[in-house]
Amino acid sequence: MNPDLVPLVVGIVILISSLISLRLGLSVAIIEIIGGMIAGMAGVKTQDWMLYLATFGGVLLTYLAGTEIDTKLLKEKFKASFLIGACSFLLPFFGVFLYAYYVGDWGYKASLIAGVALSTTSLAVVYSVLVETGLVQSEIGKLLMAATFITDMGTALALSVLFAKPTLFTLIFILVSLLVIYYADRFSHIVFDNPRLKNKVIEPEIKYVFVLLLFLMYFAKLGAGHAVLPAFILGLLMSRHFSGERGNKELRNRLRTVAYAIITPIFFIVGGLKVSPTLIASALGLFIILFGLKIATKFLGVYFLAKKYIPSGSMYTTLLMSTGLTFGTITSVFGLNSGLINSVQYSVLVGVVVASAVIPTFIAQKWFLPSHSEDIVDMDS
Repeated sequence: MNPDLVPLVVGIVILISSLISLRLGLSVAIIEIIGGMIAGMAGVKTQDWMLYLATFGGVLLTYLAGTEIDTKLLKEKFKASFLIGACSFLLPFFGVFLYAYYVGDWGYKASLIAGVALSTTSLAVVYSVLVETGLVQSEIGKLLMAATFITDMGTALALSVLFAKPTLFTLIFILVSLLVIYYADRFSHIVFDNPRLKNKVIEPEIKYVFVLLLFLMYFAKLGAGHAVLPAFILGLLMSRHFSGERGNKELRNRLRTVAYAIITPIFFIVGGLKVSPTLIASALGLFIILFGLKIATKFLGVYFLAKKYIPSGSMYTTLLMSTGLTFGTITSVFGLNSGLINSVQYSVLVGVVVASAVIPTFIAQKWFLPSHSEDIVDMDS
């Protein structure tokens, strides 16, 4: 396809996805991923601008998810979020690794890549769905995002410990991230509460947030890391700056509007474009087994704990915790580029990751959407 035609096609996919989402009442993220897959089969190829914007979209979604976390609730419900998040990571990681190594004969490092890639939960998908369903401010939504963060932290640590080769630039990335998070938390009020900058049509506050995230992305690339985790922590600590008491709640809504208009759709469309139906078809049996294994181990890791701590939304929580996208794709790309997995294994893993972003989300929204009034049970019950 003519490269000059790609932006037009992407724009059409974004618009049509929004209309279909409104018509069917499904998360637009699902439709955008499927739209990306269809566009890929029609000949659309990812371009450099799309890849960068997609990376930024994932980081921005993660930052926004962090701003929605109620830190007081997180402290009160830490036990629940930690247990759900940790088991959501551990069971799929070991389940997939053991199958790939002992049954699939993938090789030790390739099996580790598979375990890490399919252990993830997509904070970007979870956050998008919670926003669209209006559950993002509910206790269920906040605990779900906190548990997702724990899962993704486990995935990121596993990838770093098992495969990363730390360098001086890795240390620089960590130090810069800590400095950005610390100073942004302490001094962002200078921007957000400044009457000369507040609520202006040129949106200096949003541009300020973008610069912080671009800063993290640059040094993450330099240090062979990823900006998702520091972006979430940044959003978490800066959440107090978006509180209604400070009069900045509308700012978060405007930031969300800017993100959902063009930036985050690219993130989901690129996720769909990375799927190769032809290569998946060549290993369809393996694809089905790995997808089933991911869902089964996520169920075992999440459902029974969710039944205890979130009885009114246990299945909904389990299904959304089964989603994957960002870190699953990152891990698969790392494995391919490092020569640890081949192109077929890569396509199968990415296919499973994308399928896990679409199918559980669809089922959760269609049949298990909890009421907004349903709360989490007390931790001591």
